[in-house]
Amino acid sequence: MTVLQHSADVPLGLLGAALGDRVRLVRLDLGEPVPPLDAVGAGLVVLGGHMSAYDDDVAPWLPATRALLADAATGGVPTLGICLGAQLLAVACGGTVAVAAPPGREAGVIGVRWRAGASSDPVLGPVVAAARDGVTSAVSMHADAVSELPPGASWLGWSEQYPYQAFRVGSALGVQFHPEAGKSIALGWARVHDDVDTHAVDEQLTAAGADLATLVIGLGRAFAAQVDAVDPG
Repeated sequence: MTVLQHSADVPLGLLGAALGDRVRLVRLDLGEPVPPLDAVGAGLVVLGGHMSAYDDDVAPWLPATRALLADAATGGVPTLGICLGAQLLAVACGGTVAVAAPPGREAGVIGVRWRAGASSDPVLGPVVAAARDGVTSAVSMHADAVSELPPGASWLGWSEQYPYQAFRVGSALGVQFHPEAGKSIALGWARVHDDVDTHAVDEQLTAAGADLATLVIGLGRAFAAQVDAVDPG
């Protein structure tokens, strides 16, 4: 499977252990090209980044990334878009993203609530099953947000601050939250934003540590199983 990375400090993180050793990492931020659909293998992961989903001048690889996401979603390739990756998926398939959305930055550990359909989703099903009272703790760090889902998308999860925390388009799942972010990664993001209370985020991450581990293991293994079903080797 192929993982596309946009920013040095937004890596695959904790998801790496769940996805195993068949990951091909493409560092778009270092000038590596976006592969065509027939070269991504049995799965595709598109990570987050500091640019917006429309920042083609800042990140000239974004048009090709959006095109790849649209092709993957309609081509049956198991795909996971995280944060910026989810926003790019939404735009690629006909939705919209609000840059610097009015609700403001969503930072720290949030509660993701699940809608009808999430429990039967092939990737989110185990996450929903492990949720406490229907709520999953997850790391969030974003100011842009999906404002309109693509036509035909399934809306699967929401938070109190932002409605579109999870959605599916064809074979592609987009999540606004960060299942891959361990404590050191999340605190690194918090420190670069003046509008984030890093100490509060630190305390939230410590308190929710076990739940966050359950999230990344459940989601990661379920996505890996999807990929294995396409290519058992």
